[in-house]
Amino acid sequence: MVPDNGVFIVADGMGGHAAGEVASDMTVRIVGQALEGVAGRPDADAAEIIKRSIVEANGAIFQRTLVEQDKRGMGTTATAMVINGPRYLIGQVGDSRAYVMRDSRLFQITKDHSYVQEQVDAGYLTPEQARTHPYSNVITRCVGANSHVAPDIYVGALRSDDVFLLASDGLTGMLEDSDLLALMTGGRSPAELVDTLVTEANRRGGLDNVTVIVVRIDSVENSSDPAEADAGAA
Repeated sequence: MVPDNGVFIVADGMGGHAAGEVASDMTVRIVGQALEGVAGRPDADAAEIIKRSIVEANGAIFQRTLVEQDKRGMGTTATAMVINGPRYLIGQVGDSRAYVMRDSRLFQITKDHSYVQEQVDAGYLTPEQARTHPYSNVITRCVGANSHVAPDIYVGALRSDDVFLLASDGLTGMLEDSDLLALMTGGRSPAELVDTLVTEANRRGGLDNVTVIVVRIDSVENSSDPAEADAGAA
């Protein structure tokens, strides 16, 4: 979802093609509508709205899995970013990621809710081993699979020339971070970059649907602390 109000959402459904599409569509609609009122609010209020919107989507999807047999087991990832003045806020569940390219470096903002990420955090796998692990596509948290969900919230300051990348694992499973950076530093427009990233992921195998959003920040006004580092999960 890429409307004109500074709200950007990637949702990657699961549970069979039809059911996964329902779950992702519900999430984009519910979260997108809720986030239309975020602009101008303080970080704490905006973060709470993002969190509540994902929880609301989770409840709606979970209820459908209880009453519609063909929808049982459906769910979706959700990575929603809001541009709020000189700040960004991201709500995330699952393994669709958000990155920012800043000063010619690529930073992964979100952390995957996945089995292999938990193993990396525990020291049982290296990041390199995690990429090729047979359970690399197993997520530990999603929207709709259970009655409760706990989104992670990330907050930070924007800087001029930031380039944000929101993507499903259909992209990040095919391209290393170094590949992403090389493509993103090529001077392409956001639309051209989306096409390039999708084409490259498909060229390398295209094992899953590829969803990509690129957001370029041309300038930042009224930033109280332009040098502030990105904040972690809340």
